[in-house]
Amino acid sequence: MTDLDLTKRQGLPDALRALAEEYPRTGWSEAGPFRNLITFWLDKHMSFRHLLDRLEADGQAALDGADPAAYRHSLARHGGLLVNELHGHHTIEDTHYFPVLERTDPVFAKGLEILEADHHALDGLLHELTDKANAVLREPSDGNALRDHVGALQAVLGRSNPMLLRHFEDEEDLVVPVLLKHEPAALAY
Repeated sequence: MTDLDLTKRQGLPDALRALAEEYPRTGWSEAGPFRNLITFWLDKHMSFRHLLDRLEADGQAALDGADPAAYRHSLARHGGLLVNELHGHHTIEDTHYFPVLERTDPVFAKGLEILEADHHALDGLLHELTDKANAVLREPSDGNALRDHVGALQAVLGRSNPMLLRHFEDEEDLVVPVLLKHEPAALAY
């Protein structure tokens, strides 16, 4: 599964893109009976993208000399929100949504292995992100040690952002077309 590894993958394999081609993103806004669910789910992914951007921008501002106390406050708030919300989001997907989608559509069932591997890889990344953020939050407000910790956190964010963006896009390309293809009754628990 190395070619499908989240750190190397450039997109879904063609065989898994069949539904995404049948139900392209341009038509997702007209989602019929699943419109609210799809909108909520896509908005959740967008909120994660915004949090990642915020964390990277705040970290760069801290490296450029912004107020350390303000940075730590923002990091605690936005970093905690990102990590906690992503863990919760993935838990709901893994325990509630994905099993139903797997039973409903063979294309999704084939793609589920990729998404599960992504979630496992992202758990490790979120753990590392949390460790680096906690090191920043524990460090005194000034000095080179704080700058070093912020730099280490920025490096993790730099690796995290492309992986999370790849995961979100691929997950959306698997999930939304399945929701668009099937009637609500087909997706009942």
